[in-house]
Amino acid sequence: MTAERVAMIRERLDTRLSPSELEVLDESHLHAGHPGARDGRGHFRVRIVSDVFLGLPRLARHRRIYAALGELMQTDIHALSVEAFSSNEI
Repeated sequence: MTAERVAMIRERLDTRLSPSELEVLDESHLHAGHPGARDGRGHFRVRIVSDVFLGLPRLARHRRIYAALGELMQTDIHALSVEAFSSNEI
């Protein structure tokens, strides 16, 4: 299920945000026993570089990512750590 979730996250972000760089890491194993992990959803870290973030503040960038992930935020993702940059910030 882990590889499947990472693939779903990657597909959503690739399709909706056209990143030039994208890294999705499953960190669920680091949270074993955590109360939020009991429902079976995962903990993920995303590092993304996309020009859709040009001129956007951090909160707006995160909102774009959450919107791109859609219902995965309720069904598959318990926690998401985000690093979002535009290409001119790298």
